Amino acid sequence: MFDAAVESLRGAAHRGELRVSEIAAPSNLAPYSLALAADVTPARHGADSDVATGRFVLLYDPETPDAWGGAFRVVCFAQAPLETDIGIDPFLAEVAWSWLVDALDSRGAAYSNASGTATKILSTGFGGLADEGDGAQLELRASWTPSNESIAAHVEGWGDLLCMLAGLPPTPEGVALLSARRSST
Repeated sequence: MFDAAVESLRGAAHRGELRVSEIAAPSNLAPYSLALAADVTPARHGADSDVATGRFVLLYDPETPDAWGGAFRVVCFAQAPLETDIGIDPFLAEVAWSWLVDALDSRGAAYSNASGTATKILSTGFGGLADEGDGAQLELRASWTPSNESIAAHVEGWGDLLCMLAGLPPTPEGVALLSARRSST
């Protein structure tokens, strides 16, 4: 069952702005696990810069832990810098959570037992860091139980969430984004 889930996960389609790689998975959470790392790096003015990052961990325990409500569990993390005025929005956490739910639902990812936190971080630099000024960041940590071993939609939804956090618009199936390159003529 885990092998079928891994095959599905590896078959997921990713947007061009998303760089995904397999990383070492935690070994103490479940008998079987696989982890991915991703960074959103859209080309801007000829240079790439990371604007969102995340981790996706697929856990499998054939003993079906009661807390999971199934044999599989997904644990994910997403983080993105924000403009400070967006970081103080009182509804930011709710919006971030709704983006995750919408991304999973739009991909048709069947799941239950979703839980998580959205954290807004505001910072001000002092002393040697005063030149960095004010900053803001959003972190979303979530987990849910996939209904079966078809995991591709879950990975694709997580990738969509990362792109939304990076400020990229969602792309409906069959629609490609045009780059904002200007002609030099």
